[in-house]
Amino acid sequence: MKKFETTAEILDFAINSEQQAIDFYTKLAEKATNPIVKQAFMEYAQEEVGHKAKLLKIKEEGIFDEASENVPDLKLSDYILKTLPDEINDYADALKLAMHREKAAFKLYTNIANQVDSPELKKIFFKLAEEEAKHKLRFELEYDEFVLTEN
Repeated sequence: MKKFETTAEILDFAINSEQQAIDFYTKLAEKATNPIVKQAFMEYAQEEVGHKAKLLKIKEEGIFDEASENVPDLKLSDYILKTLPDEINDYADALKLAMHREKAAFKLYTNIANQVDSPELKKIFFKLAEEEAKHKLRFELEYDEFVLTEN
């Protein structure tokens, strides 16, 4: 992993990661033929827009103050094969990919948090990791409800 030299580098990296997530979910929404699936992925993209906005605010104002909570992990994504974006044929495939993406984002933010010395930056990146864990949980619950229960 890249060693960051400044807070601005870290925040720029995180902002770029959130933009990639926005683009990812927007692309999934564009590919979706089912209106419900399309709407779901647009909502996911909007949540990532919110994360990006938080990061931009932190960069601009230098503050981040939110309560933390413990997010459960169903670990469904640990047992589901990864799918490439070109292979997405249905909602189940899209959910699998989204779970893996959120898990990767969680690991990324956790690793960054463990690398920085500033207690404030640690708090920022652990909070971002927590947000990604929430997203992963939501995708796992969605997968459990709409895919596993149908089989």
